[in-house]
Amino acid sequence: MAQTSKEQQQSKLNIKRHRRQIQYFAEDLGNGITLDMVAIPGGTFLMGSPETEEGHTDSESPQHQVTVKSFFIGKYPVTQAQWQAVAALTQVNRELEPDPSHFKGEDRPVEGVSWYDAVEFCARLSEYTKRPYRLPSEAEWEYACRAGTSTPFHFGETITTEFANYNGTDDQKGRWKGSYGNGPSGIYRRETTPVGSFGVANDFGLYDMHGNVWEWCADHWHDNYEDAPTDGTAWQDEPDSNNENDNKYRLWRGGSCYTLPKNCRSGSRGVFNPGLRHLVGNIGFRVVCAQEWTQ
Repeated sequence: MAQTSKEQQQSKLNIKRHRRQIQYFAEDLGNGITLDMVAIPGGTFLMGSPETEEGHTDSESPQHQVTVKSFFIGKYPVTQAQWQAVAALTQVNRELEPDPSHFKGEDRPVEGVSWYDAVEFCARLSEYTKRPYRLPSEAEWEYACRAGTSTPFHFGETITTEFANYNGTDDQKGRWKGSYGNGPSGIYRRETTPVGSFGVANDFGLYDMHGNVWEWCADHWHDNYEDAPTDGTAWQDEPDSNNENDNKYRLWRGGSCYTLPKNCRSGSRGVFNPGLRHLVGNIGFRVVCAQEWTQ
């Protein structure tokens, strides 16, 4: 079926230049609300973390090379203003709560959303824009986070609460520490912060990849990377013979305002029930647009 003139206009990508020479386009969600989508060039990277890295777990092994195709990903986690705009669009598969977040603020990340809610958000956005929106694969997320680095964090060997929102305090009983490596301890805000408020982007031009809210990925959870895809696609398990899937758990990445710095590393992985949403201030997401682009 031929596209209408409105659909043709929506399908055009108005590429703009980031001040650091990053390519992106702004998706218009109406009422002055936009969603900035950053162009990520394809490439090959080493996924996972070395056993010598502080905070490393067996689930981050074995390290393996992955080749990722180019894609667009959100400059920030989805904000509450963006969520409310898309939640007001026509339902595709399930209802969406219009204002699910505990820590309110238009520029704060939406949180308290299930994996299924995030998938519905992408479906509505795809219908509205006529572009293929979805959750990132775990490989795409880590590739985008690292932005060419191999250190625990995209800004280096350590992290401080001046650069990210996480639990940077030491436990008085010595059960944990809020510092990482040779870095300092810091503060514990105990709430989300407006996206981009630290002003520190990685070399791809992405903000808040470490801390603030965990971010849902498309993949099912697996205990390690044995037999993981090497082409950047999501690791999705096929239903069994009864058309059911015993693996009901999904991936999240990046850490949150509540987690310790070791959980905010580029290679850190988390797992959660995709149907649950009521972890206050913890779970958000950012979206991928799989439309191809050329430099």
